[in-house]
Amino acid sequence: MPLQKRWEPLERATVGKVPDRYGVYELGDADGTVLAVDHGPLRDDIKEALAYRDAPKVRWEACQNREHAERLAEEHRDRL
Repeated sequence: MPLQKRWEPLERATVGKVPDRYGVYELGDADGTVLAVDHGPLRDDIKEALAYRDAPKVRWEACQNREHAERLAEEHRDRL
């Protein structure tokens, strides 16, 4: 099951809104189809995705810690 957040454009202004915490994020295409699910330090990972132009859209969910982010990412991957 995808994250229950709305898509944001993957651009510099969006990266500025991303919390500096561990979490799960999804990258999506222009139609909102999930291309990738990953976890890690949100701001750093999403900034890197922007630099490499991995996708036009992103959404994320902050987590309490790294282990929680890993577990949540695995659950989301299993449901796609």
